[in-house]
Amino acid sequence: MVTNLKQPWIADQGDGTFKNPILYADYSDPDVIRVGSDFYMTASSFAHLPGLPILHSKDLVNWELIGHAVTSLDSLPGYDKPRHGDGVWAPSIRYHDGKFWIFFSAPDEGIFMTTADHPAGPWAPLHCVKEVKGWIDPCPFWDEDGQAYLVHAFARSRCGIKHRLQLLRMSPDGKELLGEGHLLYDGEQHHPTMEGPKVYKRNGYYYVFAPAGGVATGWQTILRSKDIYGPYEDRIVLHQGSTDVNGPHQGGWVELESGESWFIHFQDKDAYGRIVHLQPVRWVDDWPLMGVNPDENGVGEPVLRMKKPDVGGEYPVAVPATSDDFAEQRLGLQWQWQANPQQAWYALGEKESHLRLYAVPTQESGNGNVPTLYAAPQLLMQKLPAPAFTATAKLSFEPDAPGDRSGLIVFGLKYAGLGLIKDDGGSVKLAYWTGDEQSETVAWQGEELTGTVFLRVTVAEGALCSFSFSTDGDQFEPVGQPFTAKEGRWVGAKVGVFAANMQRSGSRGYVDVDWFEVSE
Repeated sequence: MVTNLKQPWIADQGDGTFKNPILYADYSDPDVIRVGSDFYMTASSFAHLPGLPILHSKDLVNWELIGHAVTSLDSLPGYDKPRHGDGVWAPSIRYHDGKFWIFFSAPDEGIFMTTADHPAGPWAPLHCVKEVKGWIDPCPFWDEDGQAYLVHAFARSRCGIKHRLQLLRMSPDGKELLGEGHLLYDGEQHHPTMEGPKVYKRNGYYYVFAPAGGVATGWQTILRSKDIYGPYEDRIVLHQGSTDVNGPHQGGWVELESGESWFIHFQDKDAYGRIVHLQPVRWVDDWPLMGVNPDENGVGEPVLRMKKPDVGGEYPVAVPATSDDFAEQRLGLQWQWQANPQQAWYALGEKESHLRLYAVPTQESGNGNVPTLYAAPQLLMQKLPAPAFTATAKLSFEPDAPGDRSGLIVFGLKYAGLGLIKDDGGSVKLAYWTGDEQSETVAWQGEELTGTVFLRVTVAEGALCSFSFSTDGDQFEPVGQPFTAKEGRWVGAKVGVFAANMQRSGSRGYVDVDWFEVSE
């Protein structure tokens, strides 16, 4: 693997403190558990695959990506093509009865569950707990008396219901919901857009941690009752306050062996996605109070830097992988496709320590006529890892048919790319283009260029992307106008590499990617 590159974002400050966010990357709707001295996190992955990332930490600050719970969504219809914003929404991860469980909803298909003996996998094939439209953000709960329950929210876009949480009994094996649902809480008056519930029990109280107020502008609500069916008291425990951390909510609570409590949540940062923060929690009168600087009502605000959690030791700095030299027989875990992966898209080992991407024909775009990369399932991308960073790819293009294209791309609702294009006359030229669902424009085109090329995007604060190229890997020439990255559908922008045929014709063309490096 690529080594000795300075990571663009490290939360661990090396002096016993950490800074937020602990992950400056789009791990949306995070949930976290502690199992012994280990912590595991998962997050929404929508239609990007593999999905349901599994991250591991020993101290809640340093995280590594160790696997995914789903490799494809082939058991659900329609995911062989991009379905932006659909797929895996707001999962819950739990450890129960000696194994790991993840529940999630696909908003159009239903509630699903998978289990594993080890969090890195293998995970069992997805089991449909209930086929239903618009039931989202499920969280299981097993009580001491052996009864099992599931709490979930609703997506008004799918079922016309909003603000409410519902409780249902569940079979202990997690495979079936039992009986009629019970309205657990209606947040329309005091906690609108209540969703993302996580259920816990402590000191005889049942707690539902639930975000409200909307993704970008909301707060963290706690519901509390002595009876799982309620009625529930409610209290806001975390808000933006005087900080720049907007909408601090939706995540998971863990209690450490040392007795400390911590809460992981996200912040919506537009093109950077939903980045992950860590907040201290203290318990007062059996209420969890989060963050620092509580106001007169005890509502805390996010901490920016503080002492690391007391986990009984110090652990090495770790961040999810970004760079890849493609020396392994599998892709790095950081990479995701836009739809169910197909073997025809790529190969490893065709050329030693290279990734080969084939010039697959593009799909129809949103207007059903002009092909754009927005509709291409074979884009191979990863999350933006920091507010400012540089990504560079070394590649060699071997086109076959007119319309073959390969290169480096920053992708969201709008996208920009720099790469090589084979035109109708047979020439291969360097080009810079921008596009969206409806159209695409080549904004700059250079002279004919063959052989190996180095492509680079430098991302500055505010997601301002500047592209450049080199033929020797040393001197880079800027091209085009800077592009401001745009978020995707419920996700942040992504960066990566691709090959495609933009004329939807058959091609034997390909690009060999030698390496992809991310640095500060």
